[in-house]
Amino acid sequence: MKPLLFTIALLGLVSYGHAQFAQGQVQYVPLNSASSHQPAALQPVAAQRPAPHPAVTAPVVAAGAAKTGTPAIKLPPAAQRKIDYVTDIHPILRSYCASCHLSGQKKGGLQLDTRDAILKGGGSGPAAAVGKSADSLLIHLVAGVDPDNIMPLGGKRLTPEQIGLLRAWIDQGMSFGKAASATTTANYNAPLEPRHPALPPVAAGASTHPIDRILAVYFKAHNIQPKPTVDDRTYARRVYLDIVGLLPTPEELQAFIADKAPNKRELLAQRLLADDANYAQHWLTFWNDALRNDYAGTGYIDGGRQQITDWLYNALLTNMPYDRFVSQLVNPVSGSEGFTKGIVWRGTVNASQTVPMQAAQNISQVFLGINLKCASCHDSFISDWKLADSYGMAGIYADKPLETVRCDVPQGKIAPVKFLYSQLGTIDANASRSQRLKQLAAAITSKQDGRLARTMVNRLWSRFMGHGLIEPTDEMDNPPWNADLLDWLASDFADNGYDLKKTIARIVTSRAYQMPPVAVANERPAHFVFAGPLVRRMSAEQFADAISAVTGVWPQTPATDVGGARSRNKVMSLRPKWIWNDAKAASGTTGGSLYLRKVITLPDKPLQAVASLACDNEFILFINGKQVVTGDDWKAPVAVDLAPYLVKGQNTFAVHAINWPDPSTGKGLQFTSPNPASFVFYAKIKSTDAKGAEENFDFTSDASWLCSSTLTPGWEQPDFIPNGWQPAIEQGGSHGNAETLAKVLTTAWQPLTNKEHIRAALLKADTLTIALGRPNREQVVTARPSAATTLQALELTNGRTLATQLQAGAKQWLAQPNTSTPDLVTRIYLRTLGRKPTATELQTAVSIVGAPAKPEGVEDLLWILTMLPEFQLIY
Repeated sequence: MKPLLFTIALLGLVSYGHAQFAQGQVQYVPLNSASSHQPAALQPVAAQRPAPHPAVTAPVVAAGAAKTGTPAIKLPPAAQRKIDYVTDIHPILRSYCASCHLSGQKKGGLQLDTRDAILKGGGSGPAAAVGKSADSLLIHLVAGVDPDNIMPLGGKRLTPEQIGLLRAWIDQGMSFGKAASATTTANYNAPLEPRHPALPPVAAGASTHPIDRILAVYFKAHNIQPKPTVDDRTYARRVYLDIVGLLPTPEELQAFIADKAPNKRELLAQRLLADDANYAQHWLTFWNDALRNDYAGTGYIDGGRQQITDWLYNALLTNMPYDRFVSQLVNPVSGSEGFTKGIVWRGTVNASQTVPMQAAQNISQVFLGINLKCASCHDSFISDWKLADSYGMAGIYADKPLETVRCDVPQGKIAPVKFLYSQLGTIDANASRSQRLKQLAAAITSKQDGRLARTMVNRLWSRFMGHGLIEPTDEMDNPPWNADLLDWLASDFADNGYDLKKTIARIVTSRAYQMPPVAVANERPAHFVFAGPLVRRMSAEQFADAISAVTGVWPQTPATDVGGARSRNKVMSLRPKWIWNDAKAASGTTGGSLYLRKVITLPDKPLQAVASLACDNEFILFINGKQVVTGDDWKAPVAVDLAPYLVKGQNTFAVHAINWPDPSTGKGLQFTSPNPASFVFYAKIKSTDAKGAEENFDFTSDASWLCSSTLTPGWEQPDFIPNGWQPAIEQGGSHGNAETLAKVLTTAWQPLTNKEHIRAALLKADTLTIALGRPNREQVVTARPSAATTLQALELTNGRTLATQLQAGAKQWLAQPNTSTPDLVTRIYLRTLGRKPTATELQTAVSIVGAPAKPEGVEDLLWILTMLPEFQLIY
């Protein structure tokens, strides 16, 4: 990419707006009306050495400062509001101090579990002085008063806001509230059973939507005046990406904007949810991450891991009720066994990574929002879950009783088999494994298990709003920022038969979802206040699909056959044959070039025309004198859309087929003659006959093709007369039998014939999607990082995957019917950003593209637009 264009794009990344921090909230302030609702881009930040916090109040002198010359620093101010231990303080202690000072851990003699323990302190004396936070050792340590003695010792530092909360808590009396200790507060009495909150009354002129009725009370309590909802273009783009993971086409967007129906947003959400295939392929990514399902990777080669792709895709395609979905994963049916089978790691395996323990951890995390990973080695330092709880769950899946192992040291006692919540159902340790799994599935999906529904609706809310009702979403023992909203959504989900689509519709049709976006703070605030959806980055798969849509260049072959992605259009009206000019070519013939021709006649331009072809060793295809495609791997046929090249009347197909070694071209000289040689071709063409009826005009490689080993000028042109050319000779089956050949050829053309694009969710990870955050799926991943990284910047600017696609996309745009450069630029803007360019943008873009338009100019424009926050972020 040209340095100037790179600079332009980077300027674009930082020119859309800025974040304003006020009263603990993050609000976006647009710089101009043209970029309304366009928050600042997320930028990678270089790592820096921890330093003391900046001065903001009266100085505090570290012990010995007068003697050593250590400079005084100022502490962050104490928060000016009432502090609640459960919501404000416990999350800080749990995140930063748990491994050393909670749950019985006493590093340096200091425990932070109780008020008395904090007042007693450790080897350095009392950790806090009630009412005197500025004099408290705890505050000095986290603020870095002594640069050589800063806590925590490693990892992230506390933010000034978090220190301010700790100061206010100490100044206000250091109350634990209803919690007896920091440890018991980890469970804050998270309810297990369902709860059905009553909906508040509707205020005059307010939204009647259940979510908005609950939030109206919340906004009033937090002195928030909700802003007007986003415009139609912003809403459409947001809901398309959220429900089906695709950008709306310009035609779809314009039709929606022009629609005058008052309920058009509800209708759009319903239409997108009814698009079963795109919905399933989009949500396949989320569930692949969560269920550790992939198409390649550790364990698949040696049978130590098993895909669940077909079962998962069909469950999403049919909108399987969530309770049944969970039941079939916990108590596997045919096709879903891979989730609880986990990964059979090779070599010596830690006791916390055995297959039964993986099942216990993954079921608890994904469906119940419980982290058992710490409690799989020892009693958890950050929650109430014990080692016995993890082994009790693991024992349900074990083939024999499990001995408890603590930190890889056997304890000499058998762990009792049990479910985490015995009140939902008991597990008979003496029953067969299959019966135990049935009992576990029944307990988890019991109507009394409100946690199952809460965990799922919390994940959906986080997915659409950028922040869960409880955070992290895998820690459902944390307090929600709105318990009534969480419980109402969960009970509504269960009451509607655990219908995921209905709950999604509930959320995306709410006024809350339609509020203007809120910029993401650099640091997650200790006390979250909801003011609207957070700005989110496209996922790796969303970005890849958006690039495919913008360029018109989609992947050709999926990594998996979900929904018959490889098998549709299997029927061939003709049987393809391998051909050459030598009857023994399939066994071996001399290297060199062979020229092949075939002329067909069509009554009209085709409605659909695709072909797949291959050659041992190499080919170049011409249609009506124009070079169309090349290939050099006979085991991987190349698919091509023929429609742009075909005309009414006669059409000439010409192929330069090359068998290596070919001295004339210098290709394949590492091979020796004789070498096997063959060419195969199948075209699937639909057109109309004289009466306008649809008719097939398929043709294939066979003896009707003419061939010659002599190069004659103009041999590929339609007006060439092939005097002296001979009929091609059909070969035997050495390159595969007829059934195998038909399968590979139809697999190649399937994406073209079905008009159903191969989505990124159906592909193996590549360098681009890995850089953009697609995980290797060896561990459960329920939320991907959103922050930009240096690796992403490098891949987006220098990676071959994106560069190759943009280059091919430029050719696709230029292959469309001729238009002026301004018209071309406008169409690219509409497809990429969903809007027309401004006058200034149009003038600049036209100068980049050129008049007439040049391939490198179009490629540069595509790169610039796809690097903009307006393209990459979901507002």
